[in-house]
Amino acid sequence: METLTKVRNWLIPKNQKSEDGRDQWPSRIAFLVAAVGGAVGQGNIIRYPSQVFNNIGLQWFIPYLISIFILAIPTLILEVSIGQAYRGGTTTAWNRVNGRLTGVGFASMLVSMTVVVYFGIILVWISIYFRHSFTSPLPWTGRVEEFYNEQVLRAVAPEQGDFYYTYPGTSLIGETVGWSAFVWLCVWLCMCNGVAMTGRAAYVTMGIPTVMTIILLGRCTSLPNAVDGIKLYFATWNGDQLARGQIWQTACGQVFFSTGVGFGYYTAYASYNAKWANAVQDAVILVCFNSSFETIAAFAVFGVVGYLGINPDNTPRLGSFEIGFLTYPAAIIAMPGANFWAVLFFLTLLLLGISSTYPMLDVVATFILDRWGHKVSRMAVATSLCVVTFLVSLIYCTEFGYYLLDGVDRWINNLTLVFVVWCECSFSTSVYRWRDVFQQTGRRAFISWNFGLFGGQIIGVVVGHCVSPEAGAGTGFGIFLVFTSLATAIAKTPDADVPTFWHRSDMLKRIWFLGFYSGNQLRRDLNAIVATGKNWSIPVLWAPLLRYISAPILASVFSFAYPEFYTLRNDPVYIFGFVIAHFVLACTAFGFLFPRYMDVFVPPENRELGHHKYAPNVVLPASGEDDVEAEEVEGRESKLVEK
Repeated sequence: METLTKVRNWLIPKNQKSEDGRDQWPSRIAFLVAAVGGAVGQGNIIRYPSQVFNNIGLQWFIPYLISIFILAIPTLILEVSIGQAYRGGTTTAWNRVNGRLTGVGFASMLVSMTVVVYFGIILVWISIYFRHSFTSPLPWTGRVEEFYNEQVLRAVAPEQGDFYYTYPGTSLIGETVGWSAFVWLCVWLCMCNGVAMTGRAAYVTMGIPTVMTIILLGRCTSLPNAVDGIKLYFATWNGDQLARGQIWQTACGQVFFSTGVGFGYYTAYASYNAKWANAVQDAVILVCFNSSFETIAAFAVFGVVGYLGINPDNTPRLGSFEIGFLTYPAAIIAMPGANFWAVLFFLTLLLLGISSTYPMLDVVATFILDRWGHKVSRMAVATSLCVVTFLVSLIYCTEFGYYLLDGVDRWINNLTLVFVVWCECSFSTSVYRWRDVFQQTGRRAFISWNFGLFGGQIIGVVVGHCVSPEAGAGTGFGIFLVFTSLATAIAKTPDADVPTFWHRSDMLKRIWFLGFYSGNQLRRDLNAIVATGKNWSIPVLWAPLLRYISAPILASVFSFAYPEFYTLRNDPVYIFGFVIAHFVLACTAFGFLFPRYMDVFVPPENRELGHHKYAPNVVLPASGEDDVEAEEVEGRESKLVEK
């Protein structure tokens, strides 16, 4: 009996509790492995190499690395820090940043909920390949494309109508439904008992695939002529591609997709950390591991590329599905022991896919438990979510499901996800403790500065598409200069203290408060929690980077998606995806304009904590002392200002 109890406790571990009673990860490693699992998925093995192949050459790494340092790392520091400091998932944490940003957190949760529904279907296709990998000879021998289309997708092609495409195939595909149920059962097992179970599952869903990837890497790079593909990857230079906007957009999109910023699971998972964990260091580790994994794993794909004699001159642009379901299977056929390598490859993809799926569903579970956890158990929430998600995913298990997936995925990734992260970068550093800026500089100056910042981005993007990119950049930058200069001229001179450099003139004091105070104060308030002891602190340049570099870049990337819709406006699945994407965007705008109506999604004890009172330069800890009256803290200002 004692042995059975030990086995049960190992299989279903008990959740540890932090000082505030919240579930806590059993160790820092458990958090890192689970969070890495959310980021590292099959996209790192099949999507990343396709993006590199389509932009072949070492020049790819210039926009890729820039995107990592100016987009991924700063945003990830933000998401991990607010989750850990404010002890809540996306909705709760963003409400604590500012009550008007509850919609941003809610939209982030909706992104995960939308993506996770169709993401499971990709795992179904992988499962079908995995099942057939035990058949000898492999059933796609000599018919790679036919097997993919007829045995896996079973999609019925749309027909051109007078005005719109029509989809005659509407039946459910039995095998797809069955494998979908299996996938969601696996997801349920990984998250049903809280972070203790999730942490243990992550060791399996990330540990085993990492070992398998190393084995695949060794095999694929030792194939005949593999060196030719590797030369394409790491010994080719096409510098002229850097002048094309496409490579920059693709690199930015890949960094977004692979690191997982904007999906909300970093914030949700960080909320189960110890409150004083090393959040900044964790964020850097997560990004570096993810980028290193996909960069190294790509050598395996390019070994296959060389083996098959593929290069950009004789092959059209490759998509991630082509890499995973056509290129790799074609190479596996010719390998000695083909069945073994097929099983290994598709099991690796399946486990990596599962490790990315349950973190997205955990975002929704954390949202529900934060708000209604006193009424429902985690087991009930996890079970309900998996059942509901399975039922909703049945629409993708139809003969038109493949096309619907592409229609929704295109706009969620290209529009909604980018918009959500733009909101995170822009508003966290603009509206945080805005009353301090408002009172110190005046209403007109505050409005003028922010119109210059946001109006410049919006109008500049519109002009860029209607006239030319050069005209758009000039217009946007010009609007920013005009209105920020106006704001500086009409602003009151702040009487609160400012850092040493900004003391030199009244003009510099105004610029500090209008342009840098909100972001810097967010950094200071977060550092009071996450940078204790020997923990890494959030650097000084972090907030300006988010507000003035990351956000404008994201605004440009966001705008690229709209012209594409014009060419797809006659296809119902793309229209459906476009509508879904804009519903999420509308939730963000609604939350900003009418924050009180979003309170229903916030725990009652947290609803007022995002309405910070006037207290310039005072560090407000996450414990709720931000409700202190200004006169009570004025005497402490001089001691707390960073010189």
